[in-house]
Amino acid sequence: MRTFIPKPNDIKRKWWIVDADGQRLGRLATRIATILRGKHRPIYTPHLDTGDFVVIINADKIALTGNKLEQKNYFRPSSYPGGSKTIPMKRVMGTKPEWVVRKAIWGMLPHNRLGRKLIKKLKVYAGSEHPHSAQQPDVLNLTGF
Repeated sequence: MRTFIPKPNDIKRKWWIVDADGQRLGRLATRIATILRGKHRPIYTPHLDTGDFVVIINADKIALTGNKLEQKNYFRPSSYPGGSKTIPMKRVMGTKPEWVVRKAIWGMLPHNRLGRKLIKKLKVYAGSEHPHSAQQPDVLNLTGF
């Protein structure tokens, strides 16, 4: 018996919409990374992109456990000695909360060519409005995932 490798026309991609209001950041990120990779499908192949598109809305209302909002810092290096910066999560959540969600999901994807291809299928928006209504995304309920 031969191993089944899906061809590009075998892969049918869906669009999902996720409401991040009240969801925990880490749990949301793991579930979304699973959908982006395609691990929820029987045709999952580790070296191919078999996943779906995901639209996340209300990224500014994501829940954080503990004191992460006050204690967590993001590190930004520079090419100069001593020029690196640490940015507190509270300031980042105030200006661009969609970056925080994207960075958490990117940390759970492969850091190679495949991962860069997968992260392009993720669309994150701070508010409840998004421009992807033409794709008719299905609502993905992550509470019973």
